[in-house]
Amino acid sequence: MDDQQPVILYVEDEPRSRKVMRMITNDMGLSNVTIFEDSQDFQQRVHALEPKPDLIFLDIHLQPYSGFEMLAMLRQSEAFSQTPIIAMTASVMNEEVEQLRTAGFDGCIAKPLDMDTFPSTVHSILGGEHVWRILS
Repeated sequence: MDDQQPVILYVEDEPRSRKVMRMITNDMGLSNVTIFEDSQDFQQRVHALEPKPDLIFLDIHLQPYSGFEMLAMLRQSEAFSQTPIIAMTASVMNEEVEQLRTAGFDGCIAKPLDMDTFPSTVHSILGGEHVWRILS
C-alpha cells in the first residue's frame, strides 16, 4: 500500500454501526469513506464510485440484498475481483464463519467494532492479510 489514503466502502443499515465506523475512520484520519445505508441498487451504486474502493465492508443481514448476495455481485465484476471484502456481523457462529469463508469473504469482523483494534485491523487487511476477528 502506498502513502495514498485507502478508499473504503461500508454497507450497513444500522445507524449506530454507521456512526461508530464514521467516528473510527475520522479518528484514523481517513476521508475517503463511503457508507451506503442499504443495499438498494447496490450494483449500480458501487460501480458509480470513483475512485474504486480499496476495501469493502459488508453487513451480512441487509435488505434487499444480503452481504452474501452483494459479495457474489462484486466477485463477478472484474473491477472488484481482487478487492478485499470483509463481512461485518453481530451474530457469528462457527458454522456462519465457514459459510463466510466458503462464499469468498476475505475476513470477518464482529460488531460492535473495537475502536482500539480496528485501525490496525484495517492496516493488516490492506497489507494483504485475511482477518477473522470474530470474538468481541
